[in-house]
Amino acid sequence: MRRFFTALVVVFALASSALADVKPNALFSDGAVFQRGMPVPVWGTAAPDEKVTVEFSNQKKTATADAQGRWKVTLDPMTASAEHKILTISGSIDNRKSEIKNVLVGEVWVCSGQSNMAMGGKADPNTDGVKVRMFKVEKRESLKPLAEVSGKWVECSGGVSSAVGYYFGRDIAKATGVPVGMIHSSVGGTPAQSWTSLSGLEKEPKLSVYAEPTRKALENYDEAKYAQAQSDYQVKLKEWEEKVGKDYLEAVKVWNDKSKKSKGKDQSAGPMPQPSMPKPVAPQSPIRGASCILFNGMIAPLMPYAIKGTVWYQGESNNGKPLEYRTLFPRMIADWREKWGIGDFPFFFVQIAPHNAMTPELREAQFLTSKNTPNTAMAVITDVGDATNIHPAKKEPVGARLALAARALVYGGKIEYSGPEYDSFKIDKNRVVLSFKHIGSGLVAKDGPLKGFTIADASRKFVPAKAEIDGNTVVVTSDQVTAPVAVRYGWANVPDVNLWNKDGLPASPFRTDPESIASDTPVVKNQAPANKPVSKHK
Repeated sequence: MRRFFTALVVVFALASSALADVKPNALFSDGAVFQRGMPVPVWGTAAPDEKVTVEFSNQKKTATADAQGRWKVTLDPMTASAEHKILTISGSIDNRKSEIKNVLVGEVWVCSGQSNMAMGGKADPNTDGVKVRMFKVEKRESLKPLAEVSGKWVECSGGVSSAVGYYFGRDIAKATGVPVGMIHSSVGGTPAQSWTSLSGLEKEPKLSVYAEPTRKALENYDEAKYAQAQSDYQVKLKEWEEKVGKDYLEAVKVWNDKSKKSKGKDQSAGPMPQPSMPKPVAPQSPIRGASCILFNGMIAPLMPYAIKGTVWYQGESNNGKPLEYRTLFPRMIADWREKWGIGDFPFFFVQIAPHNAMTPELREAQFLTSKNTPNTAMAVITDVGDATNIHPAKKEPVGARLALAARALVYGGKIEYSGPEYDSFKIDKNRVVLSFKHIGSGLVAKDGPLKGFTIADASRKFVPAKAEIDGNTVVVTSDQVTAPVAVRYGWANVPDVNLWNKDGLPASPFRTDPESIASDTPVVKNQAPANKPVSKHK
């Protein structure tokens, strides 16, 4: 009888351990920051049909897991709080419970892009108690949208995984006086199509070059078959290394030594040895050549976490196709907005810095995106580039200028957030008169006479021009051009320019050529519900 009861205990213990844990998405972990002033979804997994209760800040919400064990509740909007709070998640089976500690409520932003966003740095030690936390999303590629994300929240008190993201968050925290959470999801050397969903690409016919290969890869994707191929490859590789590899490497070493000794002499080491059997070839990854893989692996799992907006630093990997980027980049922005489902949330981005390999056409594509896409702004950094280093060292001005846009457009700050932005031109005999937006306190030539302007007549041969500030306009002329038709400013891979406003912000490079106006650039608007506006906090 004693053995019988012992067996029963073991059976029940095994049955209990087989149940799926009641756990939230990794975003809901110790040190998390919740977005104030808007509904806050909390989601995760449990046993199928299990009742899950979530408690936080005097709120208690319940949900029942579906047949796949997925559950979600939505907390009511909350005010900001720097007090540490506990998020409690309880299951109805065996009284299972987990506690997420040290949770704050404030402002949450996503910072994403490629290597210049991914560059780390050190937190500013003189922040007077400013609370900035960062969740670093671990790199993961996938042909299908994933539900889970890997990473953890850390206090920005030492090293930070994204210097630009940190400086942005620091300035927002200072301006608002509330905690800031930055969700950092970026990968070096990646193009925008990798950060756009398949359905997002499919909405734009011009992007079929990316959508079609991805669709085909997905149709042919057999996860079990690829996993078996990987397993078989590892077995064959191990067998090859044991039977062939060791002898082959030793033969190559002997050959190398003999070659060095025989150098400059008449004797020869003979032909380089070859393995007795070819080395096994790894199976081709099913995601090779596919787009969308970073959206699926590193953005989709973040949704629908409550966020205020996004800051973005990317474009270098799309430099070869700037005209395409005029369509691709706005489509990516719209795609994120559509899928997050919280309206046209703020999307602020960095214009690519001066560099020997970065074209002015790419900067123009970004400039046009800022003009044509709702609720966006662009940080110009013509003064902090490095002609020979694609990763300029100065990241604080980048984050600070992104934060200026947020402070003005999201948080109601009465500040200028952009440098002079080309608006229109008119021709007055031999002069071209340029008008600008974002003049701020006035136009200024920084550190000497205006430079960086060229002018052309109908021949389209551009020559250096004289430029002078006249009130809120810039007048451009040249003794070589009597009947001008177009002006360009900073139209070079490494522009040497100095038009600023008195608020301390540089003007974006631009050109007035009619062919530069993107008549075929779509004004992509969000297709999410229109009754979910972005809230503002002053």
